[in-house]
Amino acid sequence: MCWYKKYLTIFEKSPLSVPDEIYEQIRLNTAKMQSENPVATIIVIAYNEERRLTACLWSLSNMICSYPLEIIGVDNDSSDSTSSVFEKSGVRWLKEEQRSCGYARNRGLMEAKGKYILCVDADTLYPVTYAEKMIKEMEKPGTSAVFGSWGFVPDKQYPRYKMVIYEFLRDINLRLLSAKSPERAVRGLAFAHIAGPAKEIGYRVKIRRGEDGAMAYELKKFGKVRFIGSRKVKVMTSTATLKSDGSVARALYIRMVRAIKGIRKFFIKTKGELKDQPDNLIE
Repeated sequence: MCWYKKYLTIFEKSPLSVPDEIYEQIRLNTAKMQSENPVATIIVIAYNEERRLTACLWSLSNMICSYPLEIIGVDNDSSDSTSSVFEKSGVRWLKEEQRSCGYARNRGLMEAKGKYILCVDADTLYPVTYAEKMIKEMEKPGTSAVFGSWGFVPDKQYPRYKMVIYEFLRDINLRLLSAKSPERAVRGLAFAHIAGPAKEIGYRVKIRRGEDGAMAYELKKFGKVRFIGSRKVKVMTSTATLKSDGSVARALYIRMVRAIKGIRKFFIKTKGELKDQPDNLIE
């Protein structure tokens, strides 16, 4: 059985329909995991994710890791019951009223005690090997950040068998980008980095997307940013970002055209100040 199948029983479901024993399991496992002297801090950011967050926390609570950890949740001023899910799951959480992924990640980052930061998105499921493998990769000399691959939680519009080709081609793209411009391939749902310099840098906050890549770009000054292709760190996330493009074929076509138009980025390193498209800026 696929490792994530049991989490699908509550993924995209109302938190009120989740059995109490699952919340109890999350509370017990999280309490055992929490350390006052963590090697790594897992930061879970969430905005209106009441229907996915419980499954995410359930997967995190089941991780097997030999390194001491702490988990911090950040509710980015949700209007639903996201904060209640954190509370019921026994996860220490903070509220960030200024909305953007950058603000939310910074809120958790400033509270983190760990030497390393493991970024987590609330609409994503994590394998039991995730934290152990990411930390081991971070421990390699000369490393400032690592990032992994991701799959999509299957549904009627995006069945698993159709996504295999899409993800295979996407991973080739990630590997090519990671050679010269890894920051272009980083996604915050599967991203780990050193904490010290990151706290000095801070995540960019006035942008809608790309705060994770911008952090990776700045961290290249402190060491390598590496792509980890191992299935031990491959996560499963919601198809919400794909559905705006329509079918699997349409989503693949759009991304292939985008890759071809930007083909020069596979061969040159990003230099100078990062520039954003006007539609990515938050006023």
